[in-house]
This record gives sequence, C-alpha cells and structure tokens, in this order.
Amino acid sequence: MTGSAPLSTPFDAASTAAEVAAGLDLTGRRAVVTGASSGIGIETARALAAAGAEVTLAVRDTEAGQRVAKEITGTHPGARLRVAPLDLSDLASVASFGAGWEGPLHLLVNNAGVMATPELRTPQGWELQFATNHLGHFALTTALHPALAAAGGARVAAVSSVAHLDAPVDFDDLHFQRRPYDPAVAYGQSKTAVVLFAVEAARRWADDGITVNALHPGAILTNLTRHYDSAELAAAIATRGYTFKTPEQGAATSVLVAASPLLDGVTGRYFEDCAEARRHTPGIRNGVADHALDPAAASRLWQVGLDLLG
Repeated sequence: MTGSAPLSTPFDAASTAAEVAAGLDLTGRRAVVTGASSGIGIETARALAAAGAEVTLAVRDTEAGQRVAKEITGTHPGARLRVAPLDLSDLASVASFGAGWEGPLHLLVNNAGVMATPELRTPQGWELQFATNHLGHFALTTALHPALAAAGGARVAAVSSVAHLDAPVDFDDLHFQRRPYDPAVAYGQSKTAVVLFAVEAARRWADDGITVNALHPGAILTNLTRHYDSAELAAAIATRGYTFKTPEQGAATSVLVAASPLLDGVTGRYFEDCAEARRHTPGIRNGVADHALDPAAASRLWQVGLDLLG
C-alpha cells in the first residue's frame, strides 16, 4: 500500500460476487479456486464461471466438488468446470496438482483454509493452520508460477482474514514448539503469512506481469467455523461485534481481486469490503496491520518457505 489514498471501487461490503462479475467477459481465461466445494469458494467459482472462465475446483473431497460443479452448471448451463483433487496439507498432493497442470493459468484464487483447529501437525511436524493456509498455498502458487507467467497479466487472489491483526509471524517459533499452542494466535499468524506472501510475490513476479493481492472476505458463518463449539462462537461474535455477510457477499472481494478490470496493474495490496484497506487503527476491527505489509518480513518468510519445502 502506497502513501496515496487507498483504492476504492463502486462496490462495498454489501456487494455480491455476481454483482462484481456482472459485465465481465472471462471467455478464454482459465481459473483455479482452491477450497471450492464449500462456503465462499463455491460462490467465487460460480461467479467466475458465469462470466465465462474455465474454472477448476481444487478440492480435498472430489465427490463434493462434483456436486458443486453439477449445481453450478444447473443454473449456468454453459459453465465450464473441472474438479481436481488438492489437499494443501499434503505436499505430495500439491506437487501432483502442480505437475498435472498444462497450459496457461490466468486466475488463481487461494481460498481454501482451516481455522481455530486443535493442535494438529502435518507429517513434517508443521502446525496445521500455518501449513495449510500459508505453506500449502505457497507451494501451490510457486509450482504454478510458470503457468501464471505464460498467461500474460495473470492474477493471484490470496484469501487472508481480519484475524491477521491478532498475530505477526513468529519466526522464532512458527510451529508452536516452545510457546503454548493457541488456536486463535496460530490462525492469525497463518493469515498474516498470507498477506506477506502477496507482498513478496508481487515484488518478485512484477516482471512476469503477475499481480498478487491479499484480501479479507468478511465475517461469514460457513464450515470454516466448525472447530468452534456454540459457546465459543457466540463469545467470539459478542467480543468482535461482527456484522455477518452471506457467502455471496463474502466472495465479492475475491472476485474483485481475481478478475475486475478496476484492479488492472494493482499488486501487493490488501483489500476488504471491495476496496483497498486502510492501515489498521488500534481498537477498530478492520484495516491492514503494519506487520502484514513489512517487506523485510515478507522476504524472510519467502526464504523460510523455500527452506521448509526443500
């Protein structure tokens, strides 16, 4: 984010993905949406497909993905949809997806994620939320870099969260091996990492014509909240004072970042409610934290990712 006024659009917190996509012609464009079998992933895929893009639903549960594809084609008979297996917590699955991709890729929406899980680890010993929300998407996006570069003007939309305000990346203890595990802190750290990834990818890939931006979709009650019990969820809602969006509204900022000509050439920024976010003001639950836009942290995190992935 530069020193100029944050970028605004005609859309806002109440806008839907379909409204953002209205009038777009994505014919000939190829898109991947991770986690497209539930929540805002479905609505992101629907809006892109309705605008003419060929959309690959990259999902853990391919049967659920097929059901979503059938449902979307039921309302948009001309939609071009593919379903492909992808488990972001499994590096072999990520590698297989990347190796199997052929041809250019114009739009990548890194949408999948987990939130507030109990303390779980991948076979490598990595904390699951960091591994899934950041490292899995880092591995996927870097694997797809040649396809994005080949597209000319490709876009990456990295779905973060307002929860990034809760925690910077703790480079000394990424995987909670020394500090007590806190699911909310782990989630916040993983979502800060998503923004830092966008900052560094934007810098590294500018000459390839690839733009990379992060976004907060808003508060939406989806399957993502499944690790909260009802009392925890009620307490979180009361504490944060959230105004909830529908999944269709929650997908709007993803579609804006991924496909709207209003953002042509815009890169390395963080969006919420269909506009570039302002810097966070303490005490207000919105905006983007300085720790998420720190170029030194972004560069360091990129190298950490390369080291961890070998």
